[in-house]
Amino acid sequence: MNKYVKLLRKIEIHPLLWLIVGVAVITAHFRELLMLFFIILVHEMGHAACAHFFSWRIKKIQLLPFGGVAEMDEHGNRPLREELLVIVAGPIQNIWMVALAYFLTLGSVISEKTFDLFLYHNVVLFFFNLLPIWPLDGGKLLYLFFSYRHSFFEAHKRMLFVSSIVALIILMGMVVYSPTNLNFWVILSFLFFSIVMEWRKRHYVFMRFLLERYYGKQDTFTKLKPLVVDESEMVYTVLSMFQRGCKHPIVIQKDGENQSPLDENELLHAYFNDKKITQPVGELLYLY
Repeated sequence: MNKYVKLLRKIEIHPLLWLIVGVAVITAHFRELLMLFFIILVHEMGHAACAHFFSWRIKKIQLLPFGGVAEMDEHGNRPLREELLVIVAGPIQNIWMVALAYFLTLGSVISEKTFDLFLYHNVVLFFFNLLPIWPLDGGKLLYLFFSYRHSFFEAHKRMLFVSSIVALIILMGMVVYSPTNLNFWVILSFLFFSIVMEWRKRHYVFMRFLLERYYGKQDTFTKLKPLVVDESEMVYTVLSMFQRGCKHPIVIQKDGENQSPLDENELLHAYFNDKKITQPVGELLYLY
């Protein structure tokens, strides 16, 4: 139990939430804000508790006015099944909280008015978090979906592209139907900022994925997927084909014939230790 209590020390409150707190105090909506804060906290603790159960490294749990972000020090090399469970562990909290509040209402512990407000906030946060936009839960589920079919690098790019399209659609809807809603503008600005920042550091994210794969655990692979490449392909290009959950023997084609496969760690070693960044992968045949 103490291990889970320690997760509370990782909680951080985003400056935007402090701003909302100030507005709530001024406008006498502090009770409603307290309810919203509780829902967000339980939602994020659901993510964190599930991640802790799988021994993930948790950096921080940041609370936002419209949700939160449980930031993990993992880099795409955990089993996809684990990641799916960690993602859905958040929305599940909204479901049981509503169910509990409903029974408390039946027992006259809380009023119907309080339940209606609690239900409203849970439903809004539940569906908002499932929007396919990074870094929301829906964006992470989208990332996971692409990861099943594409390389890590390609899945990350596709996820950010779809996130941008969905965010732009919502932006156009706001301009037409609710151009003066300040809360929506703050939320959407944060989402666009998150997408842009994630795009700018995409190569850094990819490098962390490769480094974790090279130095980290090797027991998270669920299938063997050989990569057949021409000898002229650059080492970096071949690395960009690496897929989550797959172990990759590298089969190099030389003069139209398949050579003895290289282990993926040999390719990673050549990249990180020997600094063979721009060399053709065919050169590795003479080294290993």
